[in-house]
Amino acid sequence: MTVRAAAAEAYREAIGPLAVSAVGGLLAGVVFAGMRSDLARVQGLVVLVPALLALRGNVYGSFGARLATGLHQGLLRPRVDDPRLRRAAAAALVNGLLAGSFAALSVAAILPAMGRPVAAAPLLAIAILSGLLSGSVLVVVVVAVIVVGYRRGLDPDTLVGPIVTTTGDVFGMAALLVAARLVAGVL
Repeated sequence: MTVRAAAAEAYREAIGPLAVSAVGGLLAGVVFAGMRSDLARVQGLVVLVPALLALRGNVYGSFGARLATGLHQGLLRPRVDDPRLRRAAAAALVNGLLAGSFAALSVAAILPAMGRPVAAAPLLAIAILSGLLSGSVLVVVVVAVIVVGYRRGLDPDTLVGPIVTTTGDVFGMAALLVAARLVAGVL
């Protein structure tokens, strides 16, 4: 295969997921814009939002990359009932919850040191609840996209980044909104 053909194939595989990612980012922005009252209601939440969204991408992007590598190396079967895949999914969810909790506790420690008010317990509850909600969706989406893509002959490495980014942003913001409203007693 020539360099030109390889580049054309890579762009052909990536253009759809990248377009979906751009639209997903805009949707996440719309959700974020609608959270103004929720951000004001829970002191420190506006500081926690970017950290939680970045963590979703980091944790589940790494999870997706590991799955893709496992498929390429033949360590995983492209089946949902593979026990290694299930253990990896559980580990990703636990890592997401631990990292989100650490982020919330960090915000709760840093803001008072800067003389800013913070609602520590609600932040931790929001981080855990939104982590459960978005993490559950992300695990299912990442596994489904990688397994289906791999079975159809697509390179899962090409799919992981845009899919995790889009899903993490859209469902991450929606989960944050739901969690913030549940914790604040608005729902």
